[in-house]
Amino acid sequence: MQETIENKILNRIYGNRRGWVFSPKDLSGLGPRTVIDSALHRFEQKGKIHRVIQGLYYYPRSSEMLGQELQPDIDNVARALARKFGWRIQPGGAMAQNLLGLSTQVPARVVYLSDGRKRMYRVGRYRLVFEHSTLKESGFQLHESGLIVQAIRSLGKDRITPEIIAKIRSWLQPNLRQKVLADTKTATGWVYSAIQRITQEESHG
Repeated sequence: MQETIENKILNRIYGNRRGWVFSPKDLSGLGPRTVIDSALHRFEQKGKIHRVIQGLYYYPRSSEMLGQELQPDIDNVARALARKFGWRIQPGGAMAQNLLGLSTQVPARVVYLSDGRKRMYRVGRYRLVFEHSTLKESGFQLHESGLIVQAIRSLGKDRITPEIIAKIRSWLQPNLRQKVLADTKTATGWVYSAIQRITQEESHG
């Protein structure tokens, strides 16, 4: 029976693409927690998975170009922690800019807004910080909505140029534009105005 559960766990891990960060909670329903913990410990010993921090694991991926294993993506780590604790989270401004392609730098101190308690984790060279926030700032239904709002807020009203609008528009899938517009109606006036511009059809000529 235990071997069958271990196979289910391994299949769940392999069924997610390399780079997946997860906790035992993501495997709940496959067997008793004690069996899941024991299986993860054995998989870690065999090098099939790595432990990121206590209670969080990583299905490793490698770079052929660099010829080495890559560190877990910090956004994946944040989302795994959110699932583990049942938080709703949203990347802070600097991280949101990075995820939208507006900045190429990932700050050493990575901040996420959360409706949970304030927490800080050391993940490799990063300090991952969860700051308690109101649901207005972290409670959007769409992941894309929160990213855009936080990026715009962190840039500031005077830096929302046509180029920034165009970059975010090209990042946001056309089928999500009206959904994001409806989802962000509670955003600050000037932020929502920028989102209206982002979600408008591009004009030519």
